[in-house]
Amino acid sequence: MYPEEEFPPASATDHAPSAMPSVVTPSPMVAEAPAPETSAVKSVARIMSVAYELFSRRGVRDVGVNELIERSGVAKATFYRHFPSKDSLVLAFLEQRDKQWTVDAIVSEARRRGETPTEQLLAIFDVFGDWFLREDFEACSFINVLLEMGPAHPLGQASIDYLARIRGHVQALAEEAGLRRPEEFARSWHILMKGSIISATEGDMHAAKRAQQMAGWLIEHHRN
Repeated sequence: MYPEEEFPPASATDHAPSAMPSVVTPSPMVAEAPAPETSAVKSVARIMSVAYELFSRRGVRDVGVNELIERSGVAKATFYRHFPSKDSLVLAFLEQRDKQWTVDAIVSEARRRGETPTEQLLAIFDVFGDWFLREDFEACSFINVLLEMGPAHPLGQASIDYLARIRGHVQALAEEAGLRRPEEFARSWHILMKGSIISATEGDMHAAKRAQQMAGWLIEHHRN
């Protein structure tokens, strides 16, 4: 068994290719073997798919490398070839989470629902309201990992960085809306976002609407 922090030792031996005839007519009945890079991409995709599901639902500490390997259906050597440690996989998960959740699911959808920057800001909580009602609602992975690992841990610090990116999206909308002190606004707005997620996790299905009402007051405060 390989330790989680290390690459496994190399076990494959290179072989020289055998001589081939000058003309080869491939049989139409024999499928060509996939290119090595294609196989590697598929392996990474399987690992990332399983990691995304498990980490987003159960956090980091509760998910072990052996479970990740078993669920993804790859060899242990293949897993460690792509992810030399569990932490490296968590970092890849956080990056994917930022793209799929922050950018695609929240920010892009909020921009689609609102016609003006102010409407788009408020639409964040409409998107949250739909998300909170889903059976697969899994809360915020950045908050979860930060609380699990602590701010001093590299994974905790990475989570802090991704949370800052969320504030950056909010600040950009605030600037487009012409609000005063957009950075301060974004920090206050982010408190409403994080607080509503925690409240929804507690079971408050109206958390998004409550936060949206307070968000309207915050917008007016930064207009005066």
